[in-house]
Amino acid sequence: MDRLAHDVIPAPGKAVMVALLLAGPMAGAAAQDLRPVHYICADGTELQATFSPPSTSMGSVRLVYAGSQAETILPQTISADGGRYTHGDVEFWIKGTGATLTRAGKATTCRSIG
Repeated sequence: MDRLAHDVIPAPGKAVMVALLLAGPMAGAAAQDLRPVHYICADGTELQATFSPPSTSMGSVRLVYAGSQAETILPQTISADGGRYTHGDVEFWIKGTGATLTRAGKATTCRSIG
């Protein structure tokens, strides 16, 4: 009877290995397909935000301002609502298609554009 049960019920380790093998290439493809989201802010600031792919750990966002080659990378921080990314005196807080960009204590509202 033990032999029959063993032959019918797959070992959990095998199922996990197959899932990992299948997910690996897809995760790599998703990471390569990150597209920036374009925002325009009330103060005239235009920027592109590229968000890290979803995972079990906190993510990050890479901000590139229009007319500049410089980029700012902000780690994600805990937020009760929306996605909040902050480092030093820069904060980018998104909710839906809107966001608030704060630099050096000055906040401006932003919206994503198509």
